[in-house]
Amino acid sequence: MRIFEYNFFVKNQSLKEFKAGIFQALAHPTRVAIAEILRDGELSAGAILEQLGLEQANVSQHLAVMRAKGVVSNRKEGNQVFYSLRHPMLVDVLNIMRQYFLQQLSEASEMLQAIEVEEEHSPQV
Repeated sequence: MRIFEYNFFVKNQSLKEFKAGIFQALAHPTRVAIAEILRDGELSAGAILEQLGLEQANVSQHLAVMRAKGVVSNRKEGNQVFYSLRHPMLVDVLNIMRQYFLQQLSEASEMLQAIEVEEEHSPQV
């Protein structure tokens, strides 16, 4: 039984580390922007730079992090490097995060409206 528990712990820990690595790769607004740009398919590094409007060295560092964590893959064609999301499932992750954000925004809006209604009905001091 102990071998099973150890194997389960090791596999579970590896999965947690993998998930953490993906979230680390997406833990910067520029890297999220890159993932969003690549959601529709492969683009050259130059096209990514153009869409982001950032310095080449900055974008290269972010792409290196994303490549190391397995979020993007790249291929060379002549003197150009093309990037794509490593798996289309990452588009689903981006969509879920957008839905989560919109839900949080909606809840905050509802709270603000409730506060405004409260203030309208409370006596002025």
